[in-house]
Amino acid sequence: MKRLYISDLDGTLLSPEPEITALTAEIINSLTAKGMNFTFATARSIYSAIPITSALDINVPCILMNGVSIYDIKNRRYVKNEFIDPAASAKLLEAYKRHGVECFMYRIDNGALTCYYEQLTSRVMRSFAEVRKHRYKKPFVQCRLEDCADEYTVYFTTRGKYDQLLPVKLEAERIAGVDIAFYLDVYDDSWYLEIFSHKASKSNGLRFLREEYGFDEIVAFGDNLNDLPMFGQADIRVAVENARDEVKAAADIVIGANGDDGVAKWLFDEISRYQPSGSG
Repeated sequence: MKRLYISDLDGTLLSPEPEITALTAEIINSLTAKGMNFTFATARSIYSAIPITSALDINVPCILMNGVSIYDIKNRRYVKNEFIDPAASAKLLEAYKRHGVECFMYRIDNGALTCYYEQLTSRVMRSFAEVRKHRYKKPFVQCRLEDCADEYTVYFTTRGKYDQLLPVKLEAERIAGVDIAFYLDVYDDSWYLEIFSHKASKSNGLRFLREEYGFDEIVAFGDNLNDLPMFGQADIRVAVENARDEVKAAADIVIGANGDDGVAKWLFDEISRYQPSGSG
């Protein structure tokens, strides 16, 4: 049986710092060297996801931005992208403006991901942008978003208080052709509102990996609400101890917390028990 193990990053595979610990890297790399198929699914983009997982030997394309992109780390190329229809993007931008909410908009053109913004007047969004500019060297372009939104647009994201973002979320739910992830940040009390093509989700990304690479069984690890679609596509659902109650309720198994290398330790015990030979 060809099995894939796939983990969420923040709050699940990453420690609270957040980082890949030395123990997690040692265990996962030893198992992939023996044939385990392993990758990750995250809301992060290429600019933060790839550096933060650089200690790991990822041998299956990963899922980025909640399923917008499937990315082959070893060959440094996008395997698949889901774009937002320009008419839907226009309606989304009207909703953001109507409710006075700033957002970042992402485009993938000629294989490169670029982040666009119109203005950064809120403290939360300025901080969000500065961290990503300096830590991850993410390219930012300031423009009138309506002028930049086109057939290469893939993602809208913003960060703020629940009550501030909720009106945009409710309006976006009525726009055809898009889907939404709305969830609490695992590091503080901010909320993320992320909007993307209705064809993009961790669930659809997982389905693509299963079909494209011939996996018979998928084991998924998660902690937050945006992991529930992935759980819906997985054969075995594993929640870390620090997961939200809704995620634990949807899981088949609850393991150790992310602060205790829960995913890596469970993988070591699980694979040692069955001792697969090259099938993962």
